[in-house]
Amino acid sequence: MPGNVGTTDRILRVVIGVALLSLFFLFEGGLRLFGLIGLIPLITGLLGSCPLYCAVGVSTRAPKVSDQ
Repeated sequence: MPGNVGTTDRILRVVIGVALLSLFFLFEGGLRLFGLIGLIPLITGLLGSCPLYCAVGVSTRAPKVSDQ
């Protein structure tokens, strides 16, 4: 899967993912399981590729400059 997540988007995803994942360690019960949702933005931020972006044809990554 090609990279389609830009630098700013990646940073935000990692920060949000870690924040949500911290709920898993801070709370108990159902709210604790809600924290596992943080794995999704964390993994897509670390990998630099989002399957949802791929499906809808969106990319926040800067285009490569060709050598001419």
